[in-house]
Amino acid sequence: MRRGVRAPCRAFSVMDELVQAFSLVLTPGSELSQIVLLTLQMSVFSTVISTAIGVPLGVCVGLYRFRGKRLVMRILNTLMGLPPVLAGLIVFFILSRSGPLGSLRLLYTLPAMVIAQVVLITPIVCGLSATAISGVAPLVHETAHGMGLTRRRELLCLLYECRSQLLSIMFVAFGRSIGEVGAVMLVGGNVQYKTRVMTTAIMLETNMGHFEYAVALGIVLLVVSFIVNSVALTLQERTAAPEAQGAWSSSRGGKLGGGK
Repeated sequence: MRRGVRAPCRAFSVMDELVQAFSLVLTPGSELSQIVLLTLQMSVFSTVISTAIGVPLGVCVGLYRFRGKRLVMRILNTLMGLPPVLAGLIVFFILSRSGPLGSLRLLYTLPAMVIAQVVLITPIVCGLSATAISGVAPLVHETAHGMGLTRRRELLCLLYECRSQLLSIMFVAFGRSIGEVGAVMLVGGNVQYKTRVMTTAIMLETNMGHFEYAVALGIVLLVVSFIVNSVALTLQERTAAPEAQGAWSSSRGGKLGGGK
């Protein structure tokens, strides 16, 4: 009987905490709104930097043939599963006072968390980009060679053909970044009003025994991630819509012409 009473009470408690959390997110200047803003800053910066580094490297690995390519792909596949705690520990030692970059005093700051995220995400972006490019490169090369295109235009055509895959890889990188906790906790320290993000706030509330509020924060994190990804996908669909419509019209016109 007690279990039957506790479950509805706990459910109502979670709903109350969820309503309170969303109201705090929408309140300017509140701690939770600042946490959400810092989470988005960290995720966007780390995603952009990782994409800027990983995509060109992935294109080079996937497009060109060179000695040791298999070894490079194996290393990338290994680094794609790099434990977040290990990545955070490496960045922590580099940025600590006794480390090579200790004089910059970046430890327990937003740039330190972004650096840790870049170390984690760049191999993922690079490996997935190399796989996507290597699957399309032979067909694009054959078509470009038949049309007499230069190497530069062939590369541009290759990137254009892989744009959907590359955008999907960027979404994967953003999702990996916004849900990270281990490396961020090590190099950020979960300092209030400075380096506390959504995942570290959830961990803090869980350790304090505030399970309902932690669940509410998790739902808020999912909603924020859903909104960001929905906006990005909408922009992607609007960009691809004219091209798809033109291709459909041309194919339909060809069929009608053939029927005549």
